[in-house]
Amino acid sequence: MQELNQQYNNSQNFASSHYENFPVISLTLPKSIRKHVAVIYQFARQADDIADEGNFTSEQRIINLDEYSNKLKECVNGKYDNAFWSALGNTIDEKKLSSQYFHDLLSAFRQDILINRYEDFDQINDYCCRSANPIGRLMLQLFDIQDESIYQYSDKICTALQLTNFYQDVSLDILKNRIYIPLKELDKFGIRENVFEKKQINTNFQELMRFQLSRTKKLFKEGRSILKYLPKSFLVQMKMTILGGEKILEKIEEIDFDVLNFRPKLNKLDYLTIFLKGLFRNV
Repeated sequence: MQELNQQYNNSQNFASSHYENFPVISLTLPKSIRKHVAVIYQFARQADDIADEGNFTSEQRIINLDEYSNKLKECVNGKYDNAFWSALGNTIDEKKLSSQYFHDLLSAFRQDILINRYEDFDQINDYCCRSANPIGRLMLQLFDIQDESIYQYSDKICTALQLTNFYQDVSLDILKNRIYIPLKELDKFGIRENVFEKKQINTNFQELMRFQLSRTKKLFKEGRSILKYLPKSFLVQMKMTILGGEKILEKIEEIDFDVLNFRPKLNKLDYLTIFLKGLFRNV
């Protein structure tokens, strides 16, 4: 038990050391839930790092991700490679989480290694269904929410968060030869791919980004209906999550959509404002 508790502490330290546009583990969450959120976050972040970090070849990344996937399968079956997997297995068992959502996440990270262009928004949306939406559903399961209609609202919020992250990271993703804006929409707005490498902002690109943000704002708005179904112990965290994503969209607008040359981030004042709004205002 001591080793398990130590790993949960390690996972919480891991989560607090990484930047996100939303609070991963808010103090407004019940203390009994925070450790489970932390170990889920660590699972996803470690897998993401396998797909993205270091100087590995694509082939080696796939091998490493396959190994990670195999450890997940063993974990679900009660075989733990180390303390981290033991903690994750404990969380899955104790909170009765769907293991499929963890496998969905890994399929998205694998896709990041193999695919770097998307023809249309349906393909982008399919990616979001596996890269982001499972996290929202797992969070709901931590609070024993098993309602598919509520999951649909969560999916909208999570997809909006993933899209927001795409637009925030345009300047970084192109360095990895990745574009998460549909090619058909680039063509519709008269944008050639070389604009990403040349970083030459123009009116067409600004209108393209305005269109992307408009669609994302709509998803946030539609997903807000989830708030009336959440327990108070999760409500503030969800409000802050939505506000964090929307603040990034606002910052993109403030730089005239020039995500080719700038990467907007939340600062300490933003986090404080978001926290206070989450506590005291309707969203």
